Amino acid sequence: MRILQKWMAGISALALAGMTTQALAQAESSNLVAEKTDWAVYEDSDPKECWAVSVPTQSVITVDGRVEDRSRGDVLLMVFYRPDAGANAQVTFTGGYPFADSSNVRVAISGSTYEMFVDGEWAWPADTSADAQIVTAMRRGAQAVVTGQSSRGATTTDTFSLLGFTAALEEAQTRCAS
Repeated sequence: MRILQKWMAGISALALAGMTTQALAQAESSNLVAEKTDWAVYEDSDPKECWAVSVPTQSVITVDGRVEDRSRGDVLLMVFYRPDAGANAQVTFTGGYPFADSSNVRVAISGSTYEMFVDGEWAWPADTSADAQIVTAMRRGAQAVVTGQSSRGATTTDTFSLLGFTAALEEAQTRCAS
């Protein structure tokens, strides 16, 4: 079982509370430690964990090919470190809704597509090799387009800017190394 699945049970509610599509960089949380263009860096100390996170710059929800306006919870793309658990640049995405059973989330970056498995409202790459491939693509790309299928039949397409991603990732890594 992936480390993040275990970690999510204890993730700080402060890190996820109140994030809006524009306000992540201004989100007031006791563990926000850096802002890097379109990405923010958070750090917790017990247990030690650090993560780079962003919200989408654009979100589109479609049902049967028609754009719809539906409410969702927080939509976040994250890469985190948790040294004590061996998590090193683990990618995760939450779409703000329960994903359809047996579906996959697709991440498109610079012409390459990566698949993530789903569990409830969360999605992860299958293994650390897939994490590394996605992180490498994110470092080189300008945007990540994440597509998922909700349990109620909607398709969501969330576009994330990758401006500041490398700096945020390095900040998170450095903070969790010390």
